[in-house]
Amino acid sequence: MREGLRGYGLIVGMWVRSTMTYRTSFFLSLFGNAAITLLDFVTIFIMFSHVDVLGGFTLPEVALLYGSCSASLGLADLLLGNTDRIGARVRDGSLDTMLVRPVPVLAQVAADRFALRRLGRVAQGLGVLTWALASLDLEWTVGKVLLVPVMVVAGAGIFGAVMVAGAAFQFVAGDAAEVQNSFTYGGCTMLQYPPTVFAKDLLRGVIFIVPLAFVNWLPALYVLGRPEPLGLPGWVGFLSPLVAFVVFLPASLAWRAGVRSYRSTGS
Repeated sequence: MREGLRGYGLIVGMWVRSTMTYRTSFFLSLFGNAAITLLDFVTIFIMFSHVDVLGGFTLPEVALLYGSCSASLGLADLLLGNTDRIGARVRDGSLDTMLVRPVPVLAQVAADRFALRRLGRVAQGLGVLTWALASLDLEWTVGKVLLVPVMVVAGAGIFGAVMVAGAAFQFVAGDAAEVQNSFTYGGCTMLQYPPTVFAKDLLRGVIFIVPLAFVNWLPALYVLGRPEPLGLPGWVGFLSPLVAFVVFLPASLAWRAGVRSYRSTGS
């Protein structure tokens, strides 16, 4: 673990230094990334110009869901987003060069071509989240205050586990980047809207099968003081860190199995 983190840090540092060589280009990319991702919230804002509530949620409450999910996905995408390229490396045999280096393959794949501009999504997500918290009239407790940052970090962990699992699947499928994106980017789009607008069967699926609801739905419902649609107790919102850890275990095992099953192209 220590060697992996050290190798990851060295590779990331190399790409950051390369990026900052052209500072103007970097800041323009950073701003562009934030502006493009913010368009999702603009869509929600326009929607609320025609309705007062959506599924019983007001605009600040939906903004809380949007901001927390966007920030979590942004963090995961920043740290592990490049894992979706593993399929291309398997096909062209470039993964071979990573296997002979004294650094864990996952650390190399995640840090390769590290894109610092992805901080734009994190920044705009945190910005919307801050606005939502300032606009909401909530009865704050110590638990709610602590749960907000924990929700963002644990959500990033859950998305990261999904990315690693998707990368492991690409050893078998060859190229399943879009399948991985359907659970990460597609999942985040779903989590930006209130759980009350979705069918209960879908809610059960994202709680008990692919636990994306722990990214923000369940913690946010506790912060907002709203009941869980399936009748689960409010304290389940605090399980996000545990869920992130539990989900990451099979994802890491699947990754190791994928690396062991890899056969070079011979070229």
